[in-house]
Amino acid sequence: MNQHSSNSPFTTSELLPQEEMLEIKRSKGQLFIGLPKETSYQEKRVCLTPDAVNALTANGHRVLIESGAGNQANFSDRDYSEAGGEIIKSTQKVFACPIVLKVAPPSEDELELMKPKSILISTLQLKTRKKSYCETLANKRITALAFEFIKDQFGGYPAVRALSEIAGTSSILIAAEYLSNMSGGNGLMFGNISGVPPIEVVILGAGTVGEFAARSALGLGAGIKVFDSSLTKLRCLQNNVGRSLFTSTLQPKILLKALKRADVVIGAVRGQNRAPVVVTEEMVKKMKKGAVIIDVSIDMGGCIETSSMTTHDQPTMEKHGVIHYCVPNIPSRYSRTASLSISNIFTPYLLDIGEEGGLEHALRTDAGLRNGLYFYHGILTNKSVADWFDLNHRDPNLLIF
Repeated sequence: MNQHSSNSPFTTSELLPQEEMLEIKRSKGQLFIGLPKETSYQEKRVCLTPDAVNALTANGHRVLIESGAGNQANFSDRDYSEAGGEIIKSTQKVFACPIVLKVAPPSEDELELMKPKSILISTLQLKTRKKSYCETLANKRITALAFEFIKDQFGGYPAVRALSEIAGTSSILIAAEYLSNMSGGNGLMFGNISGVPPIEVVILGAGTVGEFAARSALGLGAGIKVFDSSLTKLRCLQNNVGRSLFTSTLQPKILLKALKRADVVIGAVRGQNRAPVVVTEEMVKKMKKGAVIIDVSIDMGGCIETSSMTTHDQPTMEKHGVIHYCVPNIPSRYSRTASLSISNIFTPYLLDIGEEGGLEHALRTDAGLRNGLYFYHGILTNKSVADWFDLNHRDPNLLIF
């Protein structure tokens, strides 16, 4: 075989087979995401799992993770660094990233660490915010998204649904714990044991929490009764569970009769601003001694009159001989499962934002993501936030397009 002549315009390496270079869209943007350690009380979840970080870094994005951010959900710094994340001890540097991703909303001090014109993606937890929180976002011209407002293509709220599924399922698991002798309960067991009457569970509210509580209770062999003011919701719950159940509208006489026999009551009724009280103190007095109430709607004030907020450290209290479990942040009890669930929702959104060349373009094309926007370059764009703080807001559609 002849060597190519020295006057050839190509070098030997250029004549060898080359990798095919495909044309790619030039608009794709690299995201630089900061994942800080959660500091709010008893918040153990994390927004991105190591697998999610791996997916993002494999697509050319950078993820800066504060050391120990995943510890409470049993993800180590090593897990993240092996997935391509950059571990850093400085809180300040993580908050200085162009995109900051958190579960709980940042504190006032944490907001101060953020750079002007950066992007914040977290929950909003409107009821716990102060007006100064909005003022800081406005002054720093921050673009902020609340993941409880983000809608999917079917008009549902994926983050709210995912966490409601966990809260519903876990409410039954928690009730099972407190019925046992080990937790000072009546020594009753969930489970359809031959010849033994099953546990009676009353579920107030036929939303996602109610549906998943019903599924879990039925799976454990309990007898359940579901109450809700909406016939449509009761019908949907029956269809989704796939079997006929005892359902009733909220009629005091029928409800009281069910409560007198109940071993477990799950409160999952939600309202616009505050959960309506559907079980009065007088009704609780007539319940069995040692019965268990799990008030999942306690974060909205609770739907049972005797409920008052408890913590993961001291989760229960007793009133009129009935055990009350009223912890507002139930999914944090199962931090790893909750983190996986949140991460599954976020990762596709972040990858889409990267593909679209940044958040601006993603907001133009995705109406569901736009629904999660409550600050755009420091301008308030959400009506419910504006009404809550008595502030002016602008329509995001007029600002973005």
